[in-house]
Amino acid sequence: MNILLINHYAGSPEMGMEFRPYYMARAWEKMGHSVMIASASQAHVRNLQFNTNKPYEIRKVEGIQYFIIKTPAYSGNNISRIKNMWAFIKGLNKFKKVLANTFQPDVVIASSTYPLDIYPAKKIANLSNAKLIFEVHDLWPLSPMELGGYSKFHPFVIIMQKAENYAYKHSNTVISMLPNAFKHMEKHGLKKEKFKHVPNGIVVEEWDKHVAIPENFSALIKQEKDKGNKLIAYAGSHGVANALDSLLNAMITLKNQPVSLFLIGDGPLKNDLIQFTKSNNLSNVFFLPPVKKDIIPAILDKMDFLYIGLQNQSLFRFGISPNKLIDYLMSGKPIIQAIKAGNNIVADANCGLAIEPENPDAIANAVCQLLELPKERITELGHNAHKYCLLHHDYKVLAKNFIKYISI
Repeated sequence: MNILLINHYAGSPEMGMEFRPYYMARAWEKMGHSVMIASASQAHVRNLQFNTNKPYEIRKVEGIQYFIIKTPAYSGNNISRIKNMWAFIKGLNKFKKVLANTFQPDVVIASSTYPLDIYPAKKIANLSNAKLIFEVHDLWPLSPMELGGYSKFHPFVIIMQKAENYAYKHSNTVISMLPNAFKHMEKHGLKKEKFKHVPNGIVVEEWDKHVAIPENFSALIKQEKDKGNKLIAYAGSHGVANALDSLLNAMITLKNQPVSLFLIGDGPLKNDLIQFTKSNNLSNVFFLPPVKKDIIPAILDKMDFLYIGLQNQSLFRFGISPNKLIDYLMSGKPIIQAIKAGNNIVADANCGLAIEPENPDAIANAVCQLLELPKERITELGHNAHKYCLLHHDYKVLAKNFIKYISI
């Protein structure tokens, strides 16, 4: 089967996020399918960009074939990002016959976060007599409405809503990363039999590599372990949605406990969080820069507990599937999850403590509970996390499920 996967932000392990398209493509090719990823040359989530001077370029990237459409650079959520999105959609329309005739797809997957790529995807599917699949990462335009305060009458929202409705009507199958999203989709025309759930995943082989931790990281970890402290880590973005202020407030309560917190990553609030730490004399909190994806397993392996939190947002009622949480599961460590959502992965896996979001006292209490657990129970929680990840989030499993769902 020839699979054309359209994802504006698709990257690769070397280039940076978004990783899911690449890992799905690689798993599908190992199953005997042929895959091409259509992607924009510029995307804010990547560390490296697909620089090209041509309107489009077909290029092998780490073994996978990419159809790269030239788009302008941008930063932030402003008019420059809208121009970038429009250039990608315009390029897909312009080169639809090239994609259809050159690759001859049997399946066309529209998989960008925003739903506008469904229109050119439908045209390419028609030209190729292919199935049309709509893959949902986040619910647009509901996300900008509930998180950004946009009115349903805003022109941007109206355009996106029309595209979402079109996708549910014309797609053969809708694959959602959010387990409870059908409740929303049904209101916009989706039939139950079209809905399937495929969460985010993990590449098991990447966790078998032995990549060295940077010396400065390793020295800091040793320093805190030598004090007899248990190490807690958060690895991910430092933004408003991550509610890290609650975590730092919890660390004030935990000042006299034998714990050290490592925050790994970057984001718009990082400097503010560092200043808060200094103002409150939190000598057991350490900020580390972002690291390459292949180093994350080695760092998490050195930790005792892992933390993930999100703001208390009604949007999460449809479920969540954060990449960092899947990494946490794979690491085999107990997890503190401060999220209110329609699903509860930590509870399902029996691998830690699920607490209410944005509650410093609840976070501090959770840490103290883990500190008091016997070693055998800590080991059991970590084993549960790892086992759950292999059963439900291995990309080899997810790729097979995806193919099964779109073959019905």
